[in-house]
Parts: sequence; structure tokens; C-alpha cells
Amino acid sequence: MPSHLSISPPNPPAAPWAPEKEGGQVPRPLVCPPLWGWVCPYSLLCLGALCVGGAALLWPCASAQAAPVATTTATTSKGAEKLRVVGRRLPPGMSPHYEARTISLGPLGDVKVLDTPFSVGEVRRDVLLNEQLRAITDTAKYLPSVQLEERGDPGLSRPQTRGFEGDIVANTRMDGLNALGTMPYPAEQMDRVDVLNGLAGALYGPQNPSGTFDYITKRPLQGNSTTLNVGADGRGAPLESLDSSQRWGPFAGRLNLLNQNGASYSHGSRMRRNLVSGDFDIHLDEQTVLHLDGSQYSTGAWGLPGTFALKPGIALPRKAPDTARAGYGQKQGGYTTSTSTGLARLEHRFNKDWQVRLGGLYQNAARNTFTVTNTLLNNRGDYNQVVAASTAMDDAKVWSNFAWLNGKARTGFVRHDLVLGSTGYNITLYDPTHAQKYDLGPASLNDPRRVDGPQPRKGGRWRSSNQSVQALIAGDTLHLGHGVSIMGMMGWSWLSVHNWQKSGAPNGHDTHGAAFTPTVAALYKPLPTVTTYFTWGRSIQPGALAPSGSVNVGQTQRAVRSEEYEVGAKWQVNKDLLLSAAAFRMNRPYAFLDPATGVFGNFGMQRNYGVEFMATGHLTKRLAIMAGVTWLDAQLLKTASPLTSHKGVVGVPPVTANVLLDYTLPTVALGKGFSLPGVTALNADFHYVGTRAANVTNTSFAPGYYTLDLGVRHMEMVAHHPVTVRFGVNNVTNQRYWASIYPAGTAGAPKAASTAMAGLPRLWQVTATTAF
Repeated sequence: MPSHLSISPPNPPAAPWAPEKEGGQVPRPLVCPPLWGWVCPYSLLCLGALCVGGAALLWPCASAQAAPVATTTATTSKGAEKLRVVGRRLPPGMSPHYEARTISLGPLGDVKVLDTPFSVGEVRRDVLLNEQLRAITDTAKYLPSVQLEERGDPGLSRPQTRGFEGDIVANTRMDGLNALGTMPYPAEQMDRVDVLNGLAGALYGPQNPSGTFDYITKRPLQGNSTTLNVGADGRGAPLESLDSSQRWGPFAGRLNLLNQNGASYSHGSRMRRNLVSGDFDIHLDEQTVLHLDGSQYSTGAWGLPGTFALKPGIALPRKAPDTARAGYGQKQGGYTTSTSTGLARLEHRFNKDWQVRLGGLYQNAARNTFTVTNTLLNNRGDYNQVVAASTAMDDAKVWSNFAWLNGKARTGFVRHDLVLGSTGYNITLYDPTHAQKYDLGPASLNDPRRVDGPQPRKGGRWRSSNQSVQALIAGDTLHLGHGVSIMGMMGWSWLSVHNWQKSGAPNGHDTHGAAFTPTVAALYKPLPTVTTYFTWGRSIQPGALAPSGSVNVGQTQRAVRSEEYEVGAKWQVNKDLLLSAAAFRMNRPYAFLDPATGVFGNFGMQRNYGVEFMATGHLTKRLAIMAGVTWLDAQLLKTASPLTSHKGVVGVPPVTANVLLDYTLPTVALGKGFSLPGVTALNADFHYVGTRAANVTNTSFAPGYYTLDLGVRHMEMVAHHPVTVRFGVNNVTNQRYWASIYPAGTAGAPKAASTAMAGLPRLWQVTATTAF
């Protein structure tokens, strides 16, 4: 092999563009047999990637001076080539790692996944990069126990787990602090998403039993690095972003800038995204660090398909409409949002066993929503279209806090992991006083039409509600030896809910003090790599407001208590593969209007049970996997009507599965004296959702569906800098499916309408990233 193919010196130091803890190693080359020649599968795939990414620019860079990717030397012995490769660090995402070794769990801090008595999941940065995710809610598909309740756009979705509807703030966190869960967040701002499935009141305070989503922001890196990213989505929405991390002695900062503006996936639609985010670490001394974060994110979308409303007696069409067509939404329908967030955390370590963490967050979020609703009139697909300015929350202010003291102690042969602290939030919602709507007339699923008309307007502002929550948390994990541990977490919560009318008059008030929410878990490790556990816990959430027409109208119901039983096992098969399984049973009360007495009260019960399985890590050194399946039975046991009692919860699938595979192709030498430069990888994601109930009486169903996403990426060196080109196609087979279905209320009222959102069509994405 000629000497010019040696593309870096032996045993090279880490490249300056590859900071610590990012990227991975170059794989060992593969020599194709001479018979393959021009038809080597690798050459075909690589050729496709280069064409998509700009082969004319990248191919000339396969020289020794421009590609410090691997060390390649060759000797000849009886005509046989021998290749030796010395690995170098690759840019983030090129050598993916999907297994979470540790996860953030509120008062417990960062703990080993293997040692947690909970079902947890994590979508890591490598998934965000290689799948080219734009909204952080797009991560939901990779965790099969997670559902999205879409309300007009996937970015405005409300995430939830195990079939229980999530709260607007209690179930969502940013770096451990409560944040609004009904506002969009960009994937470019986040490092990963940590999810705890199910009930976690003893860890996080009062919340719905619908899981906890913690969005972890990017932190400054160990070294200086700047990444530029350009690309385009769908019909041509260009994207530019910058991610720069710099360090100045004890100070470190990371700046993220994002701009995307252009056509969206539906004909005639438009979208925009703009982000400014700064994250700073200040090391006050060797044991104390102050984290400061500030961000402003604004979005907008116009002309996207609207929602489809089902009145009682109308069945959901089996085949969803083609959302790439114009007419299901209108240019005067859409939304704009603006979210400003400030966050501060102080961490101090007293010694190797004790540390304290303090944090606070302020968030001001505003949105203007103009909803297009297509109300189905019959089972032939005819509908009437209305565009309306939303009368729901258009401004919200959130304050949240935590204070945690963690330590280790020993009493005799028993080791203790101790935690004591508090967490809470305050949220105030503001609604418009008046809003317009316009009837746009009839159309049909097979013949949608564009309608020009005036833009609905809204105005005024009134404070509609305020909710304050604070919880005191104390816990101890006792390590008894022989692989046995007992965890006890106890929470005492204080809730205060105020509601007002437009006139400013009070419209209900409820306080609940010192509500006790325990969690107890028993863990047994028969082997260092195997954990089995049993967990029982309770949680509390604010009660509902009695509606008009009830005897006790305006009265806020007493807080309701949820309960969960969970048993599970985790197995670290090897250092790169983790298997986990869990079975659970959960229930939560809910309120409805008793038709006999006219009283609104906590009379109902929702019961969910199921089994979930996850596999994350590497099946081989080249093949990464993130896969899971969830079987779930979610039912409303008691409602105000026998027509809806003991029926499946609307929109909750009995089976959900997802398989994400990522394969790094070998570096190939073709014949004598010729090799393909750079690193290429392929990724594929298969997503399946089973049949779901489309109405509360379970007389209409949304068929199951699957989607397939495919992608390819290639990394080269251009002028001594790595350039990574990614190309992906989502929903390759262009399936038409219902992405989300949710009822007007979760109490099973027999006349409650359902709302459905159609899924996205086939879309392509391409990005080119360089670092220096």
C-alpha cells in the first residue's frame, strides 16, 4: 500500500476538535475480497452518502495532511496486505453510545441505572444528533412507555408515561427544576432527556402519576470547541446553528445559537425557530461550582393541518389524511410561542461523602394560538372547519426551586445513602378576556380546500389561576450486605390552588397541608451485574374545579392520591449492553359529575397495568441498539355512565414498540493501493403503535401503524477540520396514521368529544456539521 495512504502519525494525541467524553474510536478496517470490485455494498452506500452531502467538496480531502482520523500502515508478505489502525476520537455522534450508565433522579442526584429501583429511560445526545431531532418532544418515540398528547403541533405536545395524562408543569423539569411541559423546547439546547416512568411523588413532590421528564441542558466541555451546523428540513426550511464551548481558567461557558425559517411539511405552510442559549460554569473553588443558564426560544408555525374533532356517534376514519396536502389547515391558523428561562444551581462538596445542591428557575412563557378545528360531520369524511383564537392560557410564569443535602454514613455493618431537602414551584396562568373565531365552511377528507379569510384576534388579559406546591423530602437507602438494599423515601407536601373569574372574583380555592407521600423499595443483587427490585409508592396531585351546572360549582376538589406497585429486573450483560424489564400496576382517582345528585366529586378510578422491556447499548462493537416494547392495559373502572365504565382509555395503545439500530461501517480497502476515506454509518428506526380507542365508549378505534426512518452519515476532514454530513428520511413508506387521540376530559363523560391529530408525512432532513 503506498505511503500516502498513511493519514496520521502513529499513536496520535487527542484531536483538538474532539473534547473529552465526546465521540468514540475509529473501527478496524475491513478488506473486501477482490471479487467484489466495483459492487462492494459499502462502496454503494458510501457513494450515496457522498452524493447527498456534497461529494465534490469532501472527496479531495482523503489526503494525509487532511484526515487525522486513523493511523494506517501496510507491509507486504507473500502478496498479502496487513493493515494496522490506531483509533482517534471522532466527532460527537459518529460512534454512538445509547446506553445510560447514570441518570438524574432529583434528590438522589446522578445514580447508576443498574442500582435504581425504578423503570427509567434516557435519550442521549447521540440520538438527538444522528436522528436530527428538532423538538425535544421528538424523543418520545424512542421510549415505548411514553405517549404524546399532541395539541396542534408535535412541538406543543404534552408528554406522559404509562397512559396517565400529564400535568402542565408538575411532570416536567429542566436540570431538576420544574418547568412548563406544554411549551416547545429545541433539541439543540439539550444534552439528553432523562425519564422516570410512572409515579414519583416521594422524589419530586405532588404530581400526576404520568412520569417525570427531566430536560438536561448542555454543559461547557473540558476543552475549547466550536461547532457549526447547516441544513434543511422537508420542503426547504434552511437551518443554521452554532454551538461554542470555551474555558477561561475557573470560568467556562457554552453558547448555542439557532435560526430556522422556511417552508414546513404541508403545502403552503411556514415555520420558524430561533434560540439564544448561554450555559456557564463558575468554579468558585475546588469543591464549589455555580451553574448559570439563560435562554430565549421563540417558534412559529402557520398553515399546518388542524385537529380533527369527533362528536359522539362519529367514527374516526381508519386512514388519516395526507398532511402534506393543503386545506386541512389554513394560513390564518397557527401559533407563535416565546419562552424565556433563567436557571441557577450551586453545588458544594464538603468531602467525598457529603454534598449540598441548591437551585432556582424562573420561566416566562407566552403563546398566541389560532386553532383550526375540523369537526367531522358523518362517517363519510365530511367536516366543517373553524379557525379560532384560543381562549386558553396565553401567558404563564413559573418559579421553581430545590435544595438537597446528600450524604453517606455507616451504622455497624449497614451503609446509608441519606437525602434531605425540599422542592416546589409556583405557577400563575393568564388568559385572554376575549377571542374571535370564524366559520370557514364545509370540506371533506378527500377534498380539502383553502379558504382565505380574516385573521382571528384576541385581546385582554386576566389572571385565571395560581398554584403553589412545596414538598419536604427525606430518604435513606440501607445497604444491608449480600446484595440486599432497602430504600425509603418520604415526602410531605403543601398545595395551594386559587382560581379567579374574568371579573377578578374568586372562583374556588383549596389548600392541602402536610400530605404524606411515601415510596418503599427493596433491591436484591444476586450478581454484581444483576438487580431485582420491588417498589411501592404513592403520590398526590391537586383536585379538579367543579364546573358550571354542578351543585358545588366553583369548588376545588380535595387533592387525589395515586398508588403504584412495580417489580423489575436489570441485567448488565456486558460493559456495553443493559437489559431491563418491569411490570407495574397503578391507579388514580378522578372527579366527575354524579348524574343522580348533581355533585361534582372524586368518585372515579383509572387503573393501568402493564409490562415494559428495554435494551440499550451495543450488540456488537459496530452495532448500537436502543429498543423497547410496552404492553399496557389502561381502563376507566368507574364513570358517570355505564356506557364508559370499564372501557379503555382514549388514545392509549395496548402495545408500543420501537427499535433504533445504528451500524458503523468498516473502513474499506479496495484492491491494491486504494481505500475509501473517512467514516460512514447507517441508522434505522422502526416504530409501532397498536390499535387505540378513539372515543370514551370504545365504539371507534384508530388502527395500529408503523413508521420506518432511515439515515446515513459520513465524516471527512476538510482543511484539517472534521465535517459530518447526515441525511435522513422519516416515515420512508409514507404511512398515513393518527399520531395522537385524546378526549375532552379524562373522566369518561359519555358525551365527551375526542380530538385526533394526523401524523407527519414522509420527510427528509440533511445537515452538515463542522468543528474547530
